[in-house]
Amino acid sequence: MNGIPTLNGERIWLRPWREADRDAFAAMNADPRVMEFFRSPLTRDESDTLVDHIERHLRERNYGLWAVEVADVAPFIGFAGLHFTQFSAPFTPCVEIGWRLACDYWGHGYATEAARLALGHGFGTLALPEIVSFTSTTNHRSRAVMERLGMRRDPNDDFDRPSLPEGHPLRRHVLYRLDSGSYFGRR
Repeated sequence: MNGIPTLNGERIWLRPWREADRDAFAAMNADPRVMEFFRSPLTRDESDTLVDHIERHLRERNYGLWAVEVADVAPFIGFAGLHFTQFSAPFTPCVEIGWRLACDYWGHGYATEAARLALGHGFGTLALPEIVSFTSTTNHRSRAVMERLGMRRDPNDDFDRPSLPEGHPLRRHVLYRLDSGSYFGRR
């Protein structure tokens, strides 16, 4: 895992994954509350496959979905970071910011703090021109984080997630954007 940066905030670290994170991640992915806005909870094998994909992305790009650690609270609470996304949509390929935390850690500002670290890395170190985020129209908690980050939504950019079948209640998604000029202008 050499070369993958660790990002430090006031309370949290975004760090490379450890083997010990897999059990907590599998438990989190099996929780229907955490997975409410995804197709379904994940099995242990599906969760481990996702970690393998996340680690591969981190190695290949030196950015990705880092494990989130909270000092003096928990060694692993979920993930946050940047992901290169290329499914078929008008705004792809793109770099997406995302997060997923165990529900015991919701409501403490950890997702926002972690996402701010990732945005700083994306716009600063990586010099990305734009970072997007998207979720189901009904995921108001994640949408609130996007708005706290200064991301903006244009309803004309809303889209149907191609991986979800026609008529699926989560198919319609909202797209939020933040460009580097707006990011640096807010600081």
